[in-house]
Amino acid sequence: MNILALNCDSTSIKYKLYDAGDDFRLISKGRAEKIGETHSLLKQQISGHKEITVACSFPEHCAATRELLGILIHDPSSPINRYHQIDAVGHKIMSGGEKLKSPVVIDDSVMEIIRESGKFAPIHSRPNIVSVEEARQLIPYAEHVAIFDTALHQTLPPKAYLYGLPIEYYEKYGVRKYGFGGIKHGYVAARAADQMQQSLENIKLITCHLGKSCSITAFQNGKSIDTSMGLTPLEGLMMGSRSGDMDPSVILHLLEARHLYASEIDDLLNRNCGLKGLCGKSDMRDVLALVEKNDPHAKTALDAFVYRVQKYIGAYIAALNGLDAIVFTGGIGENCPTVRSRIMENFGYIKAIVDHEKNEENEKVFSAVDSNICLMNIPENEEMIIAKQTYEMLTKLKVNV
Repeated sequence: MNILALNCDSTSIKYKLYDAGDDFRLISKGRAEKIGETHSLLKQQISGHKEITVACSFPEHCAATRELLGILIHDPSSPINRYHQIDAVGHKIMSGGEKLKSPVVIDDSVMEIIRESGKFAPIHSRPNIVSVEEARQLIPYAEHVAIFDTALHQTLPPKAYLYGLPIEYYEKYGVRKYGFGGIKHGYVAARAADQMQQSLENIKLITCHLGKSCSITAFQNGKSIDTSMGLTPLEGLMMGSRSGDMDPSVILHLLEARHLYASEIDDLLNRNCGLKGLCGKSDMRDVLALVEKNDPHAKTALDAFVYRVQKYIGAYIAALNGLDAIVFTGGIGENCPTVRSRIMENFGYIKAIVDHEKNEENEKVFSAVDSNICLMNIPENEEMIIAKQTYEMLTKLKVNV
């Protein structure tokens, strides 16, 4: 069975095509980047061959999906012409709300629920929906399966997912912490357990996804018991351009003092806050470059970013009542030794000790020999999880028929 894993984000679309019958061997991969910008990029690579990059212009996700999948399906050099057809497409869907908690075959009724649940992650959900609709038209013969980014966090207890609001707000309007990034966190948690030669059920683990988007999850008994993102992806850590946690009265103050519309507040909190708001740069590489030049705003931005991560790790150590490992992933988590080292400075009290040489080399395990806590750096691979969950779901369906 050939399974296409389609991963649509706010400004990019990635795919990986796997042969599930051959231990999920990667056949090809591709991505469309900088969607909505003047100069977009299209990248394609057949396994074992050199990656090809083409400059394009994608004003929105519909055109990007059509071009990306069109090449995969119709180009004479495409592996599909040698591996017959795509049997199934697994789609990453940002939010399933409380109605969609596990992988499901996409039909019109499922799409309606996805549209409704998407209101809690509008920046991501709109591209998700457009990409699914386009893919269903381009590949109508395949089974299309939704894999939900919120599903992992359905195991949160009420004490973790309820806000201090009148209970009817949850019961009538679904106002609660849903959490996001579940596909990433689930993958790296499982890989961390493998690295430690332990069952995930037997370890207490904190996973830190740090990139343009940032979130932290606490695992106990193999389940997510708390996570930093909330009703929407705005809650939690300070991010590249998102505010993260703050006093809700800030919004009321801005509405009164600046006379901003709700849409302007939404744009501010999602696109012009975080690192970008504090120092004008949303990419940590740019922030660190400014820090090297002794830019005071960049130094403050870096300090604030590190401090927020430290606070959440500390809180989750308390929630877990102990800790066995901390895992870093994402663009910053995987590639930025300086940030990892800075974050770990405050955890000497649990004897979490960094081997700085291993950390600088971005090694998978970078804890010192005498560290009580295993410190790991594990690359994310959402597409693999999307493909495997799609395969498992469709296999179960066939068994039950």
